[in-house]
Amino acid sequence: MITDVPVPSSCAILVCLFMLQHYGTHKIGFIFAPIVIIWLLFISGVGSEAMFAGLGHFSKKSIKITFICLIYPVLVLCYAGQAAYISKNLHVEDFNHLSESVPGHLRHVFVALSLLASAVGSQATITASFSIINQCLALGCFPRVKVIHTSDKIHGQVYIPDINWLLMVLSLTVTIAFHDIMKIGSATGLAVVSGMLVTTCLMSLVIALYWEKNLLESVCFLIFFGFVEALYVSACMLNIHKGAWYLVVLFLLSFTVMLAWHYGTMKKYEFDLQNKVPIEWLTDLSPGLGVSRVPGIGFIYTDIVTGIPAFFSHFITNLPAFHQVLIFVSFKSLPVPFVHPSRRYLIGRVGPREYKIYRCVVRYGYCDHIRDTDDFEEQIIRSIGEFISLEENDAESLTSPEGRMIVVGKPSPEGTALVPLDDTQSHLGSEIFPCDENQRSTLGEISERSCHPVKRKKVRFMLPPDSPKMRVSVREELQELIDARESGTAYFLGQSHLAVRDGSNFLKRFLIMMYTFCDKNGREPPVALNIPHAALVEVGMVYTI
Repeated sequence: MITDVPVPSSCAILVCLFMLQHYGTHKIGFIFAPIVIIWLLFISGVGSEAMFAGLGHFSKKSIKITFICLIYPVLVLCYAGQAAYISKNLHVEDFNHLSESVPGHLRHVFVALSLLASAVGSQATITASFSIINQCLALGCFPRVKVIHTSDKIHGQVYIPDINWLLMVLSLTVTIAFHDIMKIGSATGLAVVSGMLVTTCLMSLVIALYWEKNLLESVCFLIFFGFVEALYVSACMLNIHKGAWYLVVLFLLSFTVMLAWHYGTMKKYEFDLQNKVPIEWLTDLSPGLGVSRVPGIGFIYTDIVTGIPAFFSHFITNLPAFHQVLIFVSFKSLPVPFVHPSRRYLIGRVGPREYKIYRCVVRYGYCDHIRDTDDFEEQIIRSIGEFISLEENDAESLTSPEGRMIVVGKPSPEGTALVPLDDTQSHLGSEIFPCDENQRSTLGEISERSCHPVKRKKVRFMLPPDSPKMRVSVREELQELIDARESGTAYFLGQSHLAVRDGSNFLKRFLIMMYTFCDKNGREPPVALNIPHAALVEVGMVYTI
């Protein structure tokens, strides 16, 4: 650490460092790599070391080669020189053996290199924060934030703008408020040894559960290393009043937010699973409820891939009508950069053929921008058309209650089931209406929008020329799909709200309150694909837990 850097200079360096983050780990590493190499070669002759690597941001091969060819030899020289210098200066107390071991004429070079090396170390901490939060998002333990994948080859290289600016504000706050390297060092020391202790505890679980070793080996590992690290943690806790308290406050705040978000997310998911209705409710019981079919296509966006989501059954119960064609759409992210168009859509049938209800699972990679495309609706309809034409050759899909899912790729431009025709028209036979205000009804909290007309390009479809290979029933179903599309399209989104049951304890109320705050102030769920506001219906439900 550098003790004589002025606070304004430190703040300027921090701001510049965080401003670089949006370029991604690959480009930043290309800039910082020469600095680390020069620093390591420099200190190999005077003592101490620095090695920072985000394991999720680099390949195993690159880390192994770098450690064997450069890091390890430098460490051997480094520790040998450091031990030799200390052995000759045993009588000196309270001195920095790293800076004192540098020859006087190289002192300015050392200061500059150490400052740059500290920036590299900070960079490793920042990228590690991005990786950890990205993993927490996958586990449902962190509020929604925007994640940008900066590499189409390495999954772990991510950039999170919201977290980047939050870390910058926190870093500037610590630098300006503490203004003392000793206080910052106390917090840093507690963070480092706490991380070591947590890593040891998790490693013992890996030994017992993942490696399937003897439980005694896992316990011995935990006791041997954990005891030493627990001593370090206890020593650092003695300095909690000297600056380490700041780290404890941040830990409690972040832990509370993560716990509240995970609790609320799990409760909503459990509610969705418990309150989803079977397909038979819609196909068999709905006629008895007086449900009518109206012309058009209804897209229902849901996270579940079986059954009917609770919000849609709530809508049908209060307003007994749904469209001539229903399509349940779900998005599933895969840990790959891109999903080939030929493997993108999974299409299946829900209920008997005459009900015209389909299910579509859209698979996408972390570098795909499938949700931002203007032609998403057209791609779904064309994929369902391909499914209808392929279904005749798959007897299992015709007999399965939920329908067997068939992989349907992106149809060819000429089309084999539905032929697209470009037509500049307004959506739903009229204009598109960008939203300008919200109106909520008391029944089901259905959100509608009063909007202004704007033209957009719409793709129409027609059947291919008569072919003896296409059965009459297939042509009829495809024609019904085209007619439904011409009649209009509506999009259904569920908006759930958590409410605490009367008599609940304080902890439960506090967690739900924290979750609600994060949900309202976080980013919107990534579902919409430039959905026309005039065709959007949001169905609200209150989940009492």
